[in-house]
Amino acid sequence: QVQLVESGGGLVQAGDSLRLSCAASGETFSSYSMGWFRQTPGKERDFVASMNWVGDSTYYRDSVKGRFTISRDNAKKTVYLQMNSLKPEDTAVYYCAADHWGSGSMWTSRYDYWGQGTQVTVSS
Repeated sequence: QVQLVESGGGLVQAGDSLRLSCAASGETFSSYSMGWFRQTPGKERDFVASMNWVGDSTYYRDSVKGRFTISRDNAKKTVYLQMNSLKPEDTAVYYCAADHWGSGSMWTSRYDYWGQGTQVTVSS
């Protein structure tokens, strides 16, 4: 069992930066692939970024490439999402998720555990 708690969301202006954190507790964090997803009202939860369990491969949706960076600190059992040059279309609830021995999938169905989400609002 893994518990995930996101933090770091907030209200910012376009062009600003935010760093989201996702703290994990429970089983061995280092054996989990970690992903970030986001969701707006009435829409499906979309893939944002992921990292495989080894930590040597990262993946991003096209619209955030070059602006967002996923990273992890296994000692702190935490995964981060650094978001730069934020745009109003990045406004969403952001969720982190964990996939045991995962390769960094973009599919929500692959993930076993989810956090409660953190709201990011980018004003124009």
